[in-house]
Amino acid sequence: MAPDTAVSLVVEDKAGRQLYAHQADKPLFIGSSMKTFVLAQFLREVEAGRLSEDAQFGVGPEVWSIASPVFQHLEGTTTGRSILEAMIQHSDNTATDVAMQAAGVDKIRQLIKEAGLTHTSIPDSTRKFFSYLAGADNGTDIGWNGILDLYKDIFPGKPRHAVNPEQSMLSTAHEMCHWYEQVLTGKFFAQADTLAEFKRISLNTRMVPADTLAYAKGGSIDWEGFHCFCLAGQMLQHERRTTFCFIINWEGPDEEVTQVFDRYYASGAKVLAQIGQ
Repeated sequence: MAPDTAVSLVVEDKAGRQLYAHQADKPLFIGSSMKTFVLAQFLREVEAGRLSEDAQFGVGPEVWSIASPVFQHLEGTTTGRSILEAMIQHSDNTATDVAMQAAGVDKIRQLIKEAGLTHTSIPDSTRKFFSYLAGADNGTDIGWNGILDLYKDIFPGKPRHAVNPEQSMLSTAHEMCHWYEQVLTGKFFAQADTLAEFKRISLNTRMVPADTLAYAKGGSIDWEGFHCFCLAGQMLQHERRTTFCFIINWEGPDEEVTQVFDRYYASGAKVLAQIGQ
Protein backbone atom coordinates (compact mmCIF):
# COMPACT_ATOMS: atom_id res chain seq x y z
CA MET A 1 0.00 0.00 0.00
CA ALA A 2 1.34 3.42 -0.95
CA PRO A 3 2.12 5.71 2.00
CA ASP A 4 -0.22 8.52 2.97
CA THR A 5 1.81 11.73 3.04
CA ALA A 6 0.85 15.29 3.91
CA VAL A 7 2.78 18.54 3.88
CA SER A 8 1.89 22.07 4.86
CA LEU A 9 4.29 25.02 4.64
CA VAL A 10 3.51 28.62 5.47
CA VAL A 11 6.35 30.99 4.56
CA GLU A 12 6.14 34.60 5.73
CA ASP A 13 8.72 37.29 4.83
CA LYS A 14 8.94 40.71 3.25
CA ALA A 15 7.44 39.33 0.05
CA GLY A 16 4.27 38.34 1.90
CA ARG A 17 2.72 35.03 2.85
CA GLN A 18 3.10 31.93 0.69
CA LEU A 19 1.32 28.62 1.22
CA TYR A 20 2.44 25.22 -0.04
CA ALA A 21 0.43 22.08 0.63
CA HIS A 22 -0.05 18.44 -0.25
CA GLN A 23 -3.04 16.61 1.25
CA ALA A 24 -2.85 19.18 4.05
CA ASP A 25 -6.52 18.74 5.04
CA LYS A 26 -6.39 14.94 5.32
CA PRO A 27 -6.57 13.65 8.93
CA LEU A 28 -3.57 11.41 9.61
CA PHE A 29 -1.86 9.88 12.62
CA ILE A 30 0.62 12.34 14.18
CA GLY A 31 1.79 10.41 17.25
CA SER A 32 3.63 12.39 19.90
CA SER A 33 3.33 15.63 17.94
CA MET A 34 0.08 16.01 19.89
CA LYS A 35 2.10 16.58 23.09
CA THR A 36 2.44 20.26 22.17
CA PHE A 37 -1.22 20.67 23.23
CA VAL A 38 -0.51 19.06 26.60
CA LEU A 39 2.42 21.41 27.18
CA ALA A 40 0.34 24.47 26.35
CA GLN A 41 -2.55 23.55 28.65
CA PHE A 42 -0.26 22.62 31.53
CA LEU A 43 1.37 26.05 31.26
CA ARG A 44 -2.07 27.69 31.15
CA GLU A 45 -2.87 25.92 34.40
CA VAL A 46 0.36 27.31 35.85
CA GLU A 47 -0.70 30.80 34.78
CA ALA A 48 -4.04 30.32 36.52
CA GLY A 49 -2.31 29.26 39.73
CA ARG A 50 -3.76 25.75 39.67
CA LEU A 51 -0.42 24.06 38.90
CA SER A 52 3.24 24.85 39.47
CA GLU A 53 6.30 23.77 37.54
CA ASP A 54 8.10 23.58 40.89
CA ALA A 55 5.56 21.18 42.43
CA GLN A 56 6.45 17.51 42.83
CA PHE A 57 4.61 14.89 40.75
CA GLY A 58 4.66 11.16 41.40
CA VAL A 59 6.30 8.68 39.03
CA GLY A 60 5.96 4.93 39.38
CA PRO A 61 4.22 1.80 38.05
CA GLU A 62 0.82 3.46 38.39
CA VAL A 63 1.80 5.82 35.55
CA TRP A 64 4.64 4.07 33.71
CA SER A 65 3.93 3.80 30.00
CA ILE A 66 5.50 2.42 26.83
CA ALA A 67 8.33 4.42 25.26
CA SER A 68 9.48 6.35 28.32
CA PRO A 69 13.25 6.82 27.99
CA VAL A 70 13.45 9.12 31.03
CA PHE A 71 11.00 7.86 33.65
CA GLN A 72 10.28 4.20 32.92
CA HIS A 73 11.39 2.06 35.89
CA LEU A 74 12.07 5.16 38.04
CA GLU A 75 10.01 5.64 41.19
CA GLY A 76 9.63 8.74 43.28
CA THR A 77 8.73 12.34 42.54
CA THR A 78 10.05 15.06 40.27
CA THR A 79 9.16 18.63 39.38
CA GLY A 80 6.52 19.62 36.88
CA ARG A 81 9.25 21.34 34.90
CA SER A 82 11.14 18.05 34.54
CA ILE A 83 7.89 16.32 33.53
CA LEU A 84 7.31 18.83 30.72
CA GLU A 85 10.91 18.70 29.51
CA ALA A 86 10.88 14.90 29.42
CA MET A 87 7.55 14.90 27.57
CA ILE A 88 8.70 17.24 24.80
CA GLN A 89 12.46 16.88 24.54
CA HIS A 90 12.52 13.09 25.05
CA SER A 91 8.91 12.30 24.08
CA ASP A 92 8.55 10.36 27.32
CA ASN A 93 5.07 8.81 27.49
CA THR A 94 5.10 8.41 31.26
CA ALA A 95 5.76 12.14 31.58
CA THR A 96 2.97 12.76 29.10
CA ASP A 97 0.43 10.84 31.16
CA VAL A 98 1.44 12.69 34.32
CA ALA A 99 1.11 16.03 32.53
CA MET A 100 -2.21 15.10 30.91
CA GLN A 101 -3.71 14.05 34.23
CA ALA A 102 -2.49 17.22 35.93
CA ALA A 103 -3.64 19.60 33.18
CA GLY A 104 -6.93 17.78 32.59
CA VAL A 105 -7.69 15.91 29.38
CA ASP A 106 -11.01 17.72 28.94
CA LYS A 107 -9.24 21.06 29.26
CA ILE A 108 -6.64 20.03 26.67
CA ARG A 109 -9.44 19.08 24.29
CA GLN A 110 -11.13 22.40 24.96
CA LEU A 111 -7.89 24.19 24.04
CA ILE A 112 -7.78 22.24 20.78
CA LYS A 113 -11.35 23.35 20.11
CA GLU A 114 -10.49 26.94 21.04
CA ALA A 115 -7.71 26.83 18.45
CA GLY A 116 -10.24 25.84 15.78
CA LEU A 117 -8.71 22.41 15.18
CA THR A 118 -11.74 20.36 14.20
CA HIS A 119 -9.85 17.32 12.86
CA THR A 120 -7.43 16.98 15.78
CA SER A 121 -7.92 14.36 18.50
CA ILE A 122 -5.96 13.09 21.48
CA PRO A 123 -6.37 9.98 23.66
CA ASP A 124 -7.30 9.95 27.35
CA SER A 125 -3.68 9.00 28.10
CA THR A 126 -0.92 7.14 26.29
CA ARG A 127 -1.54 4.08 28.48
CA LYS A 128 -5.28 4.09 27.71
CA PHE A 129 -4.37 4.58 24.06
CA PHE A 130 -2.18 1.48 23.98
CA SER A 131 -4.69 -0.42 26.12
CA TYR A 132 -7.40 0.31 23.55
CA LEU A 133 -5.14 -0.61 20.63
CA ALA A 134 -4.38 -3.89 22.40
CA GLY A 135 -8.10 -4.76 22.50
CA ALA A 136 -9.27 -3.43 25.87
CA ASP A 137 -12.57 -1.58 26.20
CA ASN A 138 -12.53 2.13 25.45
CA GLY A 139 -11.31 4.13 28.46
CA THR A 140 -9.70 1.10 30.13
CA ASP A 141 -6.19 1.24 31.57
CA ILE A 142 -4.76 -2.29 31.60
CA GLY A 143 -2.10 -1.23 34.10
CA TRP A 144 1.65 -1.60 33.97
CA ASN A 145 1.55 -5.40 34.19
CA GLY A 146 -0.89 -5.42 31.29
CA ILE A 147 1.45 -3.18 29.31
CA LEU A 148 4.34 -5.56 30.01
CA ASP A 149 2.19 -8.41 28.65
CA LEU A 150 2.06 -6.63 25.29
CA TYR A 151 5.78 -7.22 24.91
CA LYS A 152 5.00 -10.94 25.20
CA ASP A 153 2.21 -10.67 22.58
CA ILE A 154 -0.41 -11.20 25.28
CA PHE A 155 -3.35 -8.92 24.43
CA PRO A 156 -6.62 -8.31 26.33
CA GLY A 157 -8.57 -8.55 23.07
CA LYS A 158 -8.33 -8.22 19.32
CA PRO A 159 -5.76 -5.53 18.41
CA ARG A 160 -7.14 -2.36 16.84
CA HIS A 161 -5.70 0.05 14.30
CA ALA A 162 -3.91 3.14 15.59
CA VAL A 163 -6.19 5.28 13.43
CA ASN A 164 -9.61 5.02 15.08
CA PRO A 165 -12.39 7.32 16.33
CA GLU A 166 -12.03 6.48 20.03
CA GLN A 167 -8.43 6.63 21.27
CA SER A 168 -6.00 8.07 18.75
CA MET A 169 -3.59 10.90 17.90
CA LEU A 170 -4.88 12.53 14.75
CA SER A 171 -4.62 15.86 12.98
CA THR A 172 -4.01 17.41 9.58
CA ALA A 173 -0.88 19.13 8.32
CA HIS A 174 -2.90 22.32 7.92
CA GLU A 175 -4.21 22.24 11.50
CA MET A 176 -0.79 21.58 12.98
CA CYS A 177 0.58 24.62 11.13
CA HIS A 178 -2.42 26.66 12.23
CA TRP A 179 -1.73 25.65 15.83
CA TYR A 180 1.91 26.74 15.79
CA GLU A 181 1.06 29.99 14.00
CA GLN A 182 -1.29 30.79 16.87
CA VAL A 183 0.45 29.45 19.94
CA LEU A 184 3.84 31.00 19.11
CA THR A 185 2.26 34.46 19.07
CA GLY A 186 1.14 33.94 22.66
CA LYS A 187 -2.54 33.82 21.72
CA PHE A 188 -3.40 31.23 24.35
CA PHE A 189 -1.30 32.65 27.17
CA ALA A 190 -1.92 35.62 29.42
CA GLN A 191 1.73 36.30 30.25
CA ALA A 192 4.86 36.77 28.14
CA ASP A 193 6.81 34.54 30.53
CA THR A 194 4.48 31.64 29.76
CA LEU A 195 5.11 31.95 26.04
CA ALA A 196 8.83 32.11 26.71
CA GLU A 197 8.61 28.88 28.73
CA PHE A 198 6.57 27.19 25.99
CA LYS A 199 9.26 28.17 23.49
CA ARG A 200 12.11 27.07 25.74
CA ILE A 201 10.70 23.60 26.19
CA SER A 202 9.72 23.35 22.50
CA LEU A 203 13.17 24.18 21.11
CA ASN A 204 13.99 21.83 18.25
CA THR A 205 17.03 21.09 16.07
CA ARG A 206 15.71 18.17 14.04
CA MET A 207 15.31 18.54 10.28
CA VAL A 208 15.90 22.31 10.29
CA PRO A 209 19.16 23.81 8.92
CA ALA A 210 22.09 24.09 11.31
CA ASP A 211 22.07 27.07 13.69
CA THR A 212 18.40 27.76 12.95
CA LEU A 213 16.00 28.70 15.73
CA ALA A 214 12.98 26.40 15.65
CA TYR A 215 10.16 25.18 17.86
CA ALA A 216 8.61 21.83 17.01
CA LYS A 217 7.48 18.40 18.21
CA GLY A 218 7.83 15.12 16.37
CA GLY A 219 5.92 11.87 16.63
CA SER A 220 6.05 8.27 15.46
CA ILE A 221 4.55 4.83 15.99
CA ASP A 222 5.13 1.22 14.98
CA TRP A 223 2.05 -0.83 15.76
CA GLU A 224 0.86 -4.06 14.14
CA GLY A 225 2.38 -3.15 10.77
CA PHE A 226 1.24 0.49 10.87
CA HIS A 227 3.87 3.23 11.00
CA CYS A 228 3.95 7.00 11.28
CA PHE A 229 6.41 9.87 11.33
CA CYS A 230 5.40 13.49 11.90
CA LEU A 231 7.20 16.73 12.59
CA ALA A 232 5.36 20.02 13.04
CA GLY A 233 6.55 23.42 14.18
CA GLN A 234 8.05 26.71 13.10
CA MET A 235 11.55 27.90 12.19
CA LEU A 236 12.85 31.47 12.18
CA GLN A 237 15.54 32.74 9.80
CA HIS A 238 16.40 36.42 9.66
CA GLU A 239 13.17 38.07 8.48
CA ARG A 240 11.52 34.83 7.37
CA ARG A 241 9.16 32.70 9.43
CA THR A 242 8.30 29.19 8.17
CA THR A 243 5.61 27.10 9.83
CA PHE A 244 5.72 23.47 8.71
CA CYS A 245 4.23 20.03 9.11
CA PHE A 246 5.40 16.81 7.46
CA ILE A 247 3.41 13.60 8.00
CA ILE A 248 3.76 10.09 6.62
CA ASN A 249 1.52 7.11 7.49
CA TRP A 250 2.00 3.68 5.96
CA GLU A 251 1.49 -0.05 6.36
CA GLY A 252 4.47 -2.34 6.01
CA PRO A 253 7.05 -4.56 7.71
CA ASP A 254 9.05 -3.21 10.64
CA GLU A 255 12.26 -3.95 8.75
CA GLU A 256 11.65 -1.07 6.34
CA VAL A 257 11.01 1.60 8.97
CA THR A 258 14.58 2.91 9.12
CA GLN A 259 14.78 3.21 5.35
CA VAL A 260 11.45 5.05 5.12
CA PHE A 261 12.41 7.35 7.98
CA ASP A 262 15.74 8.22 6.36
CA ARG A 263 13.98 9.20 3.12
CA TYR A 264 11.30 11.14 5.00
CA TYR A 265 13.86 13.00 7.08
CA ALA A 266 16.12 13.80 4.13
CA SER A 267 13.21 15.09 2.05
CA GLY A 268 11.89 17.32 4.81
CA ALA A 269 15.35 18.66 5.62
CA LYS A 270 15.95 19.43 1.94
CA VAL A 271 12.70 21.40 1.71
CA LEU A 272 13.42 23.44 4.82
CA ALA A 273 16.98 24.10 3.68
CA GLN A 274 15.76 25.36 0.29
CA ILE A 275 13.29 27.70 2.00
CA GLY A 276 16.11 29.19 4.02
CA GLN A 277 18.24 30.04 1.00
